[in-house]
Amino acid sequence: MPPRVVANVAAASGGTVRDMETGEPGTSSASQWDRRWAQASGSDDPAAFVVQAGRFLPVSGRAVDVAGGGGRHAVWLAEQGLTVTLADISRVALDRAERLAAERQVTLTTVQRDLEADGMPAGPWDVVLIHHFLDRPILSAAVKALEQGGVLIFCQPTWRNLERHERPGSQFLLGERELAEMVSDWPLEVLLLDESWGTDGRHEARLVGRRRLA
Repeated sequence: MPPRVVANVAAASGGTVRDMETGEPGTSSASQWDRRWAQASGSDDPAAFVVQAGRFLPVSGRAVDVAGGGGRHAVWLAEQGLTVTLADISRVALDRAERLAAERQVTLTTVQRDLEADGMPAGPWDVVLIHHFLDRPILSAAVKALEQGGVLIFCQPTWRNLERHERPGSQFLLGERELAEMVSDWPLEVLLLDESWGTDGRHEARLVGRRRLA
């Protein structure tokens, strides 16, 4: 029997957001991202940093991919033996993720959620992955949503990325050393913290942290 792909769909709140590449506000964030995902043709392979962070993953547990889009990272997490939920505002992206999960023969739960309006999916989680999605309140909430010993994997371009690329715009970029300053206030054991040019040509801040035991 093939693995199940579970669609657990919640209504999006429909607030306005800015497009990460164009910087322009959308009249309906869900429909805006549906249009983008309908035209997307990128790779379904996980980013190199996410694969690198795989050595810190638990062998089992509950993982959430926050704003995970078409599912390339959520499916990869499921392939590592985790029970994975993918939360994203775009139904088109979630449909793509479900197809990818079926092709790779893994189980994936998808949740349609306006993260900017409705916040972090309720935990606790053993793994939280946030890749190229910047919402500082959600990032702080992600740390609180971790189980003790749970792992946060986070990656976002920084201001230095503008030296080579016009996009994403400044509102989607972390300041230099900003992530390190935020981490200093969180109950995390830092397993990896780096700011550098990545293999895809972007300058990114990258973090793997483990929630400290009480």
